[in-house]
Amino acid sequence: MRGPAGFLLCSLLLMDPHSTDVAAQDIQPDPKTPCANWMGGAPGYPGHNGLPGRDGRDGKDGEKGEKGEEGAQGPKGDHGEMGVPGQEGPRGFPGYPGHKGEKGEGAFVHRSAFSVGLTERAPHPNVPIRFSKIFYNEQSHYDSSTGKFLCSIPGTYYFAYHLTVYLTDVKVSLYRKDKAVIFTYDQFQKNNVDQASGSVLLHLSTGDEVWLQVYGEGDNNGVYADNINDSTFMGFLLYPDLDVY
Repeated sequence: MRGPAGFLLCSLLLMDPHSTDVAAQDIQPDPKTPCANWMGGAPGYPGHNGLPGRDGRDGKDGEKGEKGEEGAQGPKGDHGEMGVPGQEGPRGFPGYPGHKGEKGEGAFVHRSAFSVGLTERAPHPNVPIRFSKIFYNEQSHYDSSTGKFLCSIPGTYYFAYHLTVYLTDVKVSLYRKDKAVIFTYDQFQKNNVDQASGSVLLHLSTGDEVWLQVYGEGDNNGVYADNINDSTFMGFLLYPDLDVY
């Protein structure tokens, strides 16, 4: 009990010494507490909250939880840098053959050639020898009626003749545009069949004519041909002029 009433009660008790001695024999009050053990006081008000305690030690790891659901796909990342080239792989098997291509246009080839032989004995001198036996004259650039070759493709040509010589000597020449270019002479050996030949490269222009003829008198006309002996004349284009074709 607190306040004036408690103080009054304590004063009355102290005035009775006898009662005090009897009570002292039973229980000795705590000298620090007024009127201790005689009458309990009312409970005090709760004190203020104390300061938080220190963190305790970490506990043991719990059991592994179950696997969660798969999350949504994230956005596409940036392109990375190009890596180092890898090693070359093994060589593959050969592929199947492709389809046959279409036929292309062939380059135009200029052609001019002839090869002819003699059919008559002892041709007339100082005129073109008419070789009337035709071995090749596909382009018809040689005229058997005149014995002359007519140039239709300007360029470089090769001409050659191989003559059988019999009964008398032979003097022949190859002409181009009414001018002798080369000469061949063969002296006949009695009781024998001889050969006379010649060849030349010539550059011809369109319209030029080339032929072979006996020159001199008739006693130098030993050009001969029969069924087992030939006298031939030939020529062909090596290549045309580039500035023209």
